[in-house]
Amino acid sequence: MKIFRIICIICFIVMINPISINATSNEENWDKLDQISDQALQMVKQERYKDAKQLLTHFSNEFLRMNQREQSFSMDDLRIITMTHNSAFEAVNSTSLSFEERINLVTQFRLVIDAMRSEHQPMWTEMEDSIMTTFGQMKETVEEGDTENFNHQLTIFLSKYDMIHPSITVDITPEDVQKIDSHIAFLDTYRNEELKSSTRIQQLEQMEMDLKNLFERMKEDEADPSLIWVMISTGGAIILTLIYVGWKKYKGDKQKRQKQRDYDQR
Repeated sequence: MKIFRIICIICFIVMINPISINATSNEENWDKLDQISDQALQMVKQERYKDAKQLLTHFSNEFLRMNQREQSFSMDDLRIITMTHNSAFEAVNSTSLSFEERINLVTQFRLVIDAMRSEHQPMWTEMEDSIMTTFGQMKETVEEGDTENFNHQLTIFLSKYDMIHPSITVDITPEDVQKIDSHIAFLDTYRNEELKSSTRIQQLEQMEMDLKNLFERMKEDEADPSLIWVMISTGGAIILTLIYVGWKKYKGDKQKRQKQRDYDQR
């Protein structure tokens, strides 16, 4: 009985262990990439562009190795990482871009890597207050009929939203992202058109709801990571129970057959 239990436990450990090893290896790789992207951003903030360039090159090499080993990236993941990495790399090499523009592009890349790595509370959600504050100011200019200031606030809003847009596409469904993109396309396209204030306000009010839902969605998705292990443990306990019950049934049937043979031989 004890030997059978030990065997079952060993089988369970062997079954779970590859999952644990792969998860640990993948997490370590992402930790490394996350650290490199963060270091590159810090270098840009210090205007050490050559160091930032070296770090971004190092990131590219490490990312290629990781992808060759695991091949765990979808085409969309590869596209987003490659696009933002290229933009960051061009930013540290370009002398025509302002310091702020360089910061924004490298930050955009940094947020994408964090979004890829983080299952809960990605860094881009920390920009909610800043984005919603700018949005509120933009909405006020429309209510006041201040077209010039509206255009100014819209430009600021678009700059902030562009910074988190690639990260949003990683974490949010395409349908929800499309809602926001449609609002932005409308506002940007008709920013200089003589539209009724009520038309813009109506668009902004719907956009505000969709933006709040966007950030709220990430808060709702914040689950306890330990839940995964609870599920695994529960599943393992069920498997062990089924094995044990099956073994007892087999043993009972075997004893009955033996008793029947003994009886027949008498």
